[in-house]
Amino acid sequence: MKEVIAVVRINMMNQTKTALTDAGIDAFFAHEAHGRGKGFMNPEVLDGAGKGIEEAASLLGEKGKLYAKRMVTAVVNDNEVNDVVQAIIETNQTGMPGDGKIFILPIGDAVRVRTGETGTKSIA
Repeated sequence: MKEVIAVVRINMMNQTKTALTDAGIDAFFAHEAHGRGKGFMNPEVLDGAGKGIEEAASLLGEKGKLYAKRMVTAVVNDNEVNDVVQAIIETNQTGMPGDGKIFILPIGDAVRVRTGETGTKSIA
């Protein structure tokens, strides 16, 4: 089992939800998130702003801002990971900064609370 975590643009959530469902992934979570990528920051401007130089601080503008995003989490069987990743990429890829990020983590086990089923039975 794997956990697939995707950070996507807030305005792409409905399309992402549809793409996951179309790929056969009906169980997932969506969380509100705020964050930012590395961006295109000039380190000299950042250093100057840190030293209190007004001109440098004004050049920063909104660069340090955290942007509203959605974080989608799905726990899937190993053989479903590529389908999930492809669905997310095809839906969210614009070629522009901010398209998002996908993380894939191993899951040791899972337990369905209602029945006590474990492993892949618990996520089916």
